[in-house]
Amino acid sequence: MKQLFTAYFNKSEASRMLNLAWPIVLSQLGIMLMGVVDVIQVGHIATDAKFALDAAGIANGVWNSIAVFGINAIGIIAPQISKAREEGQPDEIRKLFRAGIRVALLATLFCSLIIVLLSFKFEWFGQKDKVQDMAVPYLLIFTSSTLPMFLFLAVRQLADGMGLTRVAMYITLGAVGLNILLNYLLIYGNWFFPELGLNGAALSTLISRIFMAIGIWIYVRRQPELVPYLSKPLSVAGTTIADWTRKIIRLGTPAGCQGFFEIAVFALAAIMTGWLGEDQLAAHLIAINPASVTYMMTTGLASAGGIRVGAGIGQGNREAVLQSGRTALLLAVVFMTFTCLCFLLGNEFLVSLYIRDEEVASIAVILVMMAGVFQLFDGVQAVSLGLLRGMADVNLPTGITLVAYWIVGLPVGYLFAFVLGMDALGIWIGLTTGLAVAAVLLSWRFFHQVPKIDFSIRRAAPPVGLH
Repeated sequence: MKQLFTAYFNKSEASRMLNLAWPIVLSQLGIMLMGVVDVIQVGHIATDAKFALDAAGIANGVWNSIAVFGINAIGIIAPQISKAREEGQPDEIRKLFRAGIRVALLATLFCSLIIVLLSFKFEWFGQKDKVQDMAVPYLLIFTSSTLPMFLFLAVRQLADGMGLTRVAMYITLGAVGLNILLNYLLIYGNWFFPELGLNGAALSTLISRIFMAIGIWIYVRRQPELVPYLSKPLSVAGTTIADWTRKIIRLGTPAGCQGFFEIAVFALAAIMTGWLGEDQLAAHLIAINPASVTYMMTTGLASAGGIRVGAGIGQGNREAVLQSGRTALLLAVVFMTFTCLCFLLGNEFLVSLYIRDEEVASIAVILVMMAGVFQLFDGVQAVSLGLLRGMADVNLPTGITLVAYWIVGLPVGYLFAFVLGMDALGIWIGLTTGLAVAAVLLSWRFFHQVPKIDFSIRRAAPPVGLH
């Protein structure tokens, strides 16, 4: 056991990774907290709280399912910037930054168009009329925040890839505070503001995300370490901005599909739960909310792991790549084990934060306990995907996520929920099964691919290091 722990834990690498990861974790947490506080504050509307909660959950699921495509595609950039930095290629960083902005704009257009089209066919999701009537306007307002969100993520890639991860954290947490305040004003109509109910939550998110985009841009324009990379590339030789744009799209499309396969299966799980009734759906949404928070925190660790893997490849150091992966996975397991215990022991307290309805709460406490178990696998698969993206290995992992979530997880969930009559708990059993398959196969893929990395194609350049 001691030898196994030593093989996976390297104190120096863990220190570097945590220093890089914790601001990303808090930034990711801040992004997720916007949705969490929306659900919590919407759940305390004086009338029709249950329907508003369901509408917000379904609409957020639709947006997340489509927008994750762009989010994951943009997330490819930071490991590439880290790699270019290690190779001593500042011009490539300039090209990557500009290409990232282009990809953000294209992704906004693509994702927003799909979401708007879905909003006009919301009856496809089979929800009650009252839920649908509340969800559609909320979703349309929420979708307008896609552009500032994607631009924030694109600019953030430069800072993250250069190892400056704290600024995005500060900006995101500031936006969470702004979102809470605006929700208080616009949902309930406090002070002299209009009472907009559910739509007030969507408008608050839009304003908060505009704040994020402006904030990150002001930072990079004033940060001496980043300003040199904002100028036009000094040379047109080698890979052009258009080449990098195409490469990001080529790598980002499978990465986006990975996210879609996972998020969409959770959105469909919510829709299926809605077929069981509003109490089952509300309980499901309550349980998935805190689990989504812990998941977003591990995606921050996955981003840091991908950046460190990219740096190891830029150094031409296979052992560094392997050690970064081992350390990231170990940290994920430790963190998720801790949160699992929190969910198992504090399930009633967590549910009480969301709703007072006793029928919903009695279902939700069981689902929260199940969420504690399933997030153990969720953390491993999320970090494994991040490591593989750092290696630009995206095609086979996309197939793995498709099989794990849609061929295994969803049918198992349907079997337990509708055939065996276990209702929402059965759907969660299916989700857990799919995540377990993904965790095993994706972590195996990483360790299988590290020995095959070809360092001969690295540019011969003096390393400048990511420390």
